[in-house]
Amino acid sequence: MPQDILTDLSTLDLNKSIVDIETIRAIIPHRYEMEQLSGIVKFDPEQGIIVGYKDVSSNEFWVRGHIPGRPLMPGVLMLEAAAQLCTYYYKKTTQDDRFLGFGGIDKVKFRGKVVPGDRLILIAKNRELRARRAIFDTQGVVDGKLVFEGVIIGMVV
Repeated sequence: MPQDILTDLSTLDLNKSIVDIETIRAIIPHRYEMEQLSGIVKFDPEQGIIVGYKDVSSNEFWVRGHIPGRPLMPGVLMLEAAAQLCTYYYKKTTQDDRFLGFGGIDKVKFRGKVVPGDRLILIAKNRELRARRAIFDTQGVVDGKLVFEGVIIGMVV
């Protein structure tokens, strides 16, 4: 059974970034094909919530080969996008500029598809924040429907 969406998306303007791509790039080191965030629309450390998005284009590196004629965003890239959102939260909240890498993922379920032209809304809710580790509940939403959920554990590398 899917869980409820972690925040009420109807209260947000999903077309208005509060953090643009250049500001994200100042915090997140990923570039080129591995840059998976397009913008952030909510950052609320008091509530432990961050909401961002990835605009999925037909020019993504995986489109040609991840099901020719019917491109589907790989689940691992959905999780990577969520992990980058979690990293932004961690770095801005802790002011720690060390690299936060994958320490683990847990309870991941894919519940829908993401295709070119979609805006993948990414939600992360902080569960634990320590000097060397952070744990987040994460979700991806397209057109109001939950497409994935899972727990992401970040470890300082």
